[in-house]
Amino acid sequence: MSSLLQNPLDYMKQRSDEIAAVRHDIHHHPELGFQEFRTSDLVAQRLEEWGYEVERGLGGTGVVGRLRRGEGSRSLGLRADMDALPIQEETGLPYASIHAGVMHACGHDGHTAMLLAAARYLAQHGTFSGTLNLIFQPAEESLGGAKRMIEEGLFDKYPCDAVFAMHNMPGVRQGRLLFREGAAMASSDYVTITLTGKGGHSAMPHLSVDPVVAAASIIMALQTIVSRNADPQETAVVTVAAVQAGKANNVIPNTAVLELSVRSLDRKLRQLIEQRIREIVAAQASSFGVRAEVDYRQGYSVLVNTPGETEFAREIGRKLVGPDNIEPQCNALTASEDFAFMLEKRPGCYLFIGNGEDGMPGGCEVHNPGYDFNDHNLPIGAAYWAMLAEEFLR
Repeated sequence: MSSLLQNPLDYMKQRSDEIAAVRHDIHHHPELGFQEFRTSDLVAQRLEEWGYEVERGLGGTGVVGRLRRGEGSRSLGLRADMDALPIQEETGLPYASIHAGVMHACGHDGHTAMLLAAARYLAQHGTFSGTLNLIFQPAEESLGGAKRMIEEGLFDKYPCDAVFAMHNMPGVRQGRLLFREGAAMASSDYVTITLTGKGGHSAMPHLSVDPVVAAASIIMALQTIVSRNADPQETAVVTVAAVQAGKANNVIPNTAVLELSVRSLDRKLRQLIEQRIREIVAAQASSFGVRAEVDYRQGYSVLVNTPGETEFAREIGRKLVGPDNIEPQCNALTASEDFAFMLEKRPGCYLFIGNGEDGMPGGCEVHNPGYDFNDHNLPIGAAYWAMLAEEFLR
């Protein structure tokens, strides 16, 4: 085997313009969750050209490419997300979104392009024995595309001994790889609290049952969950992000509605928080004489990276970029990610690649109209997947 093929990073760097062209094309034509028809067609066509067995439509618009080689019994899953966000792009780039109100503001265009580049290398030059499953997932942004793929038989059809995924991270030096064993990203739950009292004239509050006062007391009481019920060494967030009640200063409304975001890095703490929210709301509402309804919707699970797979992922990072360019145990994030559902079913690791420091190219935060994926990461991310696959399926 030539030295070129022994070094996937050199291979990817020589093709960086080709990889970037794919990324720019996807960025130029963003699609929201479960609407990634053009993107999934592009992915499927490329995989078929390179000799993968391809299934379209898993999880709505998901694509899985399978490549078997040799007699090895091990199987590996690598995942990239494909969906964009409902945000109006303000980058001014020549490949900016052509669709009003939709843009790739989280870098999923880059994630898809990196895995496609690795797919081509592994099909044409990869040395491994076993089964490679490339999972191109729809609807990561709050719609749970990973969960839907699993429910539709992802791991039954494509068994994986381990699964891995990668996300860019603005604010971190471009190309630096970050890993974390254990809980790495938080669960995310959504709560709507509806308080119903008795409306009336603001000048005669004694003839009313005021849901606004009850809402104010509940908002303050909810702050005690993290400060007094959670272990101080554990991470949790209870945010009351929206309050809707009344429209006039001389009218006490019938209802008040609170919208909450709840996050935790521990599965047991997640359950405790739900219990305490329900208890506090019920008790506070009763004390003010209002009726309370709690609509508690569980979103994404805690994302937990398994020890062995995380150390394996770290080792690939050390070989690719050197030990000085990895962070072996980074801080956990209170953001959420639906790859957590895959990690509930299979061992694996979700890692990060620095997109650029603050004030530098790639430093703009995700979910921002000015965000763009850093093209310098494309060869690194693609080479990382190529190396990881060859090592795992050696």
